[in-house]
Amino acid sequence: MTTASRFNIGLLEAAQKVPGKPRHKTREVKVGNVVIGGNNPIVVQSMTTTDTFDVEGTIKQIHALEEAGCELVRVTVPKPEDAGALTQIKNRIGIPLICDIHFDYKMALAALDHPVDKIRINPGNIGGHDRFRQVVRKAKERGLPMRIGVNAGSLERDLCEKYEFPCPPAIVESALRYIEMAEAEGYHDIVVSLKSSDVLVAVEAYRLYAQLCDYPTHIGITEAGKPPYAVTKSAAGLSPILLDGIGDTIRISLLGDPVPEIAAAFDILQATQRRVRRPELIACPTCGRLAIDLEKIIAELETRLKGKQLPVKISVLGCVVNGPGEAREADIGIAAGNGQGMIFRNGEMVRRVPEAEIVDGLMEELARWEVENAGKLAVASGRESVGAGVEGIGRRKLPVIAG
Repeated sequence: MTTASRFNIGLLEAAQKVPGKPRHKTREVKVGNVVIGGNNPIVVQSMTTTDTFDVEGTIKQIHALEEAGCELVRVTVPKPEDAGALTQIKNRIGIPLICDIHFDYKMALAALDHPVDKIRINPGNIGGHDRFRQVVRKAKERGLPMRIGVNAGSLERDLCEKYEFPCPPAIVESALRYIEMAEAEGYHDIVVSLKSSDVLVAVEAYRLYAQLCDYPTHIGITEAGKPPYAVTKSAAGLSPILLDGIGDTIRISLLGDPVPEIAAAFDILQATQRRVRRPELIACPTCGRLAIDLEKIIAELETRLKGKQLPVKISVLGCVVNGPGEAREADIGIAAGNGQGMIFRNGEMVRRVPEAEIVDGLMEELARWEVENAGKLAVASGRESVGAGVEGIGRRKLPVIAG
């Protein structure tokens, strides 16, 4: 006979067993050959740190970002010589080029004379509504999208007075104000960002915006600082936003070389299961119960898994405390100790192997798993599973976004 609980167990029984919120439904905006929003994978972007007029230095940095996996790149255009370099830069890179404008609307108009793919405007410092409208009209004439990039550090004075300080409602009202100005011009190729260096402010601003508007969002924690803390801060701020289904393109703002921003962005997307591009490798922390050379096994597995774009969970635990349970819950797992390991696939133990053969055994089971799921992988590869009606793959239904 079951003893009645003082807790509301019915709440648990009615709860969603497989967690995850659907993506916030947004419009699609095309940036060069990349589409932001809708059910498209969340796009990773960065920004150069060079003087844009230094064409060779800027192109060299963009090529390094491309090699790291960057999908959109932004360059600053504060001076006429920077605008003059845009055509040369665009002709020698392989990803869409965004020009970034602050303060001088004339630089925005000049930049739009070049073959850029998108323009970013900070409405709080562009110099007034009429100047903003001039930029919108030219962007519309060119058929180019714009990011309305609201920043807590440069919010309009009247909104700071209305709300007393740059709080989330003030930031969102600023964005909505300029969206409506653009719409009045018949312009709708808009991406919106609502950035703050304060994690709590940024999270709430994006949540408020998502209740009111369906233009796609560029997400980031601005001025996050120097790694490694800046990566932690960005993850702390962007994870709740992403888990709420918000975000269509992402930039991690790090002090210094921008190349590490790309890996950080993809790691955050992977951890929140918003863009799964590689196997999820689960490994226990080293402790006194460890009975195999786990670090060596994980290092070899990482090497052999490199380049595989599979939404699969692989668990490798080196003791008998949590090992069997974790291994059963993963797509492929091993519980090891005393020189041997039990290999699990799809929740069932399939064989035992000596420690020296653990990696080979796991790779063999991965090959079998891939064959079993070949049909689903072929159908869903590159598509957003969460919110798109595409079933995820594996025991815990990881979304298939291999792009």
